[in-house]
Amino acid sequence: MSTAVQTPSVGIAGQPTTRVVSVDIFRGLVMALMIFVNELASVRGLPWWNYHMKANIDAMTYVDMVYPAFLFIVGMAIPLAMRARLKKDASIPKLWLHVLLRSFSLIVMGLMLANARKGDPALMGLSTNAWVLLGLLGAVLYWSIYTGPGERVWMRRARQFAGLALMIAMYAIFRRMTRDGHIGWIDGRYPEILGLIGYTYLAACILYIPTRRWIWAPVGWFVALTALCAFSTAGWLGLGFTRHVPLYFFPFGNGAMASITMAGVVTSSIFLSGHRWQETRQKLLFAAAFAYATLVAGWLMTPLGISKIRATPTWCLYSIGASVLLFTALYWICDVKKKTAWASFARPAGSNTLLTYLLPDFYYFLVAWLGFTYFDHHYNFGWQGTVRAVVFTAIMLALSWGLTRCRVRMQL
Repeated sequence: MSTAVQTPSVGIAGQPTTRVVSVDIFRGLVMALMIFVNELASVRGLPWWNYHMKANIDAMTYVDMVYPAFLFIVGMAIPLAMRARLKKDASIPKLWLHVLLRSFSLIVMGLMLANARKGDPALMGLSTNAWVLLGLLGAVLYWSIYTGPGERVWMRRARQFAGLALMIAMYAIFRRMTRDGHIGWIDGRYPEILGLIGYTYLAACILYIPTRRWIWAPVGWFVALTALCAFSTAGWLGLGFTRHVPLYFFPFGNGAMASITMAGVVTSSIFLSGHRWQETRQKLLFAAAFAYATLVAGWLMTPLGISKIRATPTWCLYSIGASVLLFTALYWICDVKKKTAWASFARPAGSNTLLTYLLPDFYYFLVAWLGFTYFDHHYNFGWQGTVRAVVFTAIMLALSWGLTRCRVRMQL
């Protein structure tokens, strides 16, 4: 999930580019935790704090903070990616085209995942599991890049053509039965996590790109988006419309996800931009102050509720504060002290995030297609289920490491 958005590790011509180590490690750790909690969701008999908190309870768990951390790192990567792209080509129209294509690509993949269980095999001529596997395979073929020797231009273009044709074919044959008994096509109401990231990335870029030269602009946008979230949650100023307007009309939603992503832009500006505060001590103090401010603001807004499902401002602000503090620690350890060996297990997932994100989906849909149900009835309770989730996460990270080492990655 690029994460969805990542600083490229390889240029168009295959030349390596500079990466910020702490950004990759932070992203890799978040990816590892995301894989773990997704697998843990099917395990029963664990304490309540190992699951998403229900919508009717004002509380949050560490599981509720994983997706915000992902959105936060998307925001952190935006200034880095924009500067790198403008350095290669100063054309703003081309930059916007890139943003739109990247957002669209994430939404396309997200809608595949979101509709995987909704298709009607009798109308499509193949099972829903086979449909989504073929669609994801097309996405990998189209958006993957191979940076090693041996692939010629015609081979790359043939692979991309095959991938695009496969995705178009899967979209073309998709059919489902609607609630009123009619035959319907893709359901776009919920575009899954990838699609939500695509819309949020677009919303953040709409605000960031025109104001990227103003150092305080991200802070202003963050405050405005947090206010939008608070007013919408409280039902003030007639902002309840944000819960009902589709994201393709208003990608900001109620401001929650966009505020988290913009907080990542603010943090990136503190640590990684070319402003006059270059000393490490100054960066750490600014980051600590930002984290403290978000945590205090979150506490002050607790009367509006604490819920991931309801996307309340306190959930956003607490998640942001935790992400800022975690990245600050990683920046000190990895970029200042140069201690990175401890994170070698997660770093490939941080530099090859989109492919890593899709690997568990390939597994889940493949075993469903094959009818393999062993783990539905075994190792799905208590500590045994936790061990299973740890092992599964390790296998996914190992696959990501192997593919990255073979110079196969996905990049939008």
